[in-house]
Order: sequence, then C-alpha cells, then structure tokens
Amino acid sequence: MRRSLVIILVLAALMVFGVIYFALDPSSSGLFPRCVFLSMTGYKCPGCGSQRAIHALLHGNVIEAFKFNAFLLVAIPWIALCLFAESRRLRNPSLYARLNAPLLIWLFLAALLLWWLLRNIFNW
Repeated sequence: MRRSLVIILVLAALMVFGVIYFALDPSSSGLFPRCVFLSMTGYKCPGCGSQRAIHALLHGNVIEAFKFNAFLLVAIPWIALCLFAESRRLRNPSLYARLNAPLLIWLFLAALLLWWLLRNIFNW
C-alpha cells in the first residue's frame, strides 16, 4: 500500500512538471533557474539546455531538443530502462544486475564526461 502511494505521488508530480514544462518556455520564462555552473564559469555543464530540450520534446520537436542537449536524448531511454529494472528488481534480478554492472556504469560516466568536454571544445 505504501509503495503504491509513493508511485502515485511521483507520477502526479511528473505530470504537474510536464504540464508546466509544456506550457512555459524555459527560454523566455523567468520561472526556471539558470545554470549556476555556466553563470560562474562560462562553460556548459552536461545538463545545460536540458530544460529547453524537455520543452522541445514535449512539443514533439526532437531535432530542436537534440540541439539543446544531445546527451539528454541518449540518457532518457537509459534512465527509463534502469527505472524499469529497478521496479522489477525482485522479479528479474538478472536484468537489474546487468544494467548495474560496474562496466556499464563506468561507460555511462565516461560518456557523460566526454559529452561535457566536447560540448565546450566545439561549442555544442
């Protein structure tokens, strides 16, 4: 009972945030926070552009979302798969174990760091 309540609350919160991100453009609305790392250093963090990318995705514009933050488009399916494996952890422990293998975690971290470096070198 308690777990289902948590799931319902999380889904409700996601829906509320989805409506907000759909209705308001992070590029022009003063409601959304700016990247502190970018403001302080002048360099983009791996998450820079994610709010605008989510807004573009919610409007069905995948190409624009890719331009805002390409790594996010790769990370979303990966994170969804990991969340699915977590929800089925007891029913399918082998999937959970494979997705949480140290090699995959290190590869994901390496890809994230490479994205961070390349997007600042090539101004992506």
